Amino acid sequence: MAADRPGWARGVSRLSVLTGAGISTDSGIPDFRGPSGVWTKNPDAEKLSTYQAYLADPELRRRSWQQRLAHPAWSAEPNPAHLAVAQLARSAIDTQVITQNIDGLHQRAGTPPGRVIELHGTMSGVVCTGCGGRTAMTEALARVRAGEADPPCTRCGGILKSATIMFGEALEPGVFEAAVSAATGCELMLAIGSTLIVEPAASLCAIAVEAGAALVIVNRDPTPYDGAATAVIREPIGTAVPRIAGQLLAASSV
Repeated sequence: MAADRPGWARGVSRLSVLTGAGISTDSGIPDFRGPSGVWTKNPDAEKLSTYQAYLADPELRRRSWQQRLAHPAWSAEPNPAHLAVAQLARSAIDTQVITQNIDGLHQRAGTPPGRVIELHGTMSGVVCTGCGGRTAMTEALARVRAGEADPPCTRCGGILKSATIMFGEALEPGVFEAAVSAATGCELMLAIGSTLIVEPAASLCAIAVEAGAALVIVNRDPTPYDGAATAVIREPIGTAVPRIAGQLLAASSV
């Protein structure tokens, strides 16, 4: 019934969804800053994601490769929130998904790759810090399993890293511009599972609001953008996002 749908869910034809680590925790991938987060439990682990430290410390790189081998994302499956977002992305609602995540679960859930903007890159690829060459992560991990603790680039001998954006690195050219375009062009910005403290990703919420969009935040903990939001939803992401998707889809078909 229309009375069951909040005003912000009615008549949305252009939607942008900003997702953070919280949308993937139900798939078995820990977040970073939550009570059981990777960096909460082990503050030193943040160094593994710092570009200059990674380049300077061979031992840190060796540890990084071992962590990549054991990363839970390789066996993770999309959860109901990913599936609900994919349903929206395949609907008549013009949906863009802007994700801070590197796990590829949005695409695996069925969101068309052309509708996913990966702000922080992807863990499925490897890039050489010397020549810029790119290869598949599966190839690099096979070398690690075969005994290369810190496999160098096969083209130039340079240092290899995951094709993700580390602290101290700039975003890939054009990526943030695409995200800004999605934020300014939407009628509703749905921010899911993000602390909204990592910039420039978090600023997309302000950009959307300034352009006239409603902002709805689905997150367990308070964020710096709660005050700018039309609605803040604290219930579990796995139940909130499918319900919201249903509300948006029902309203768009009226």
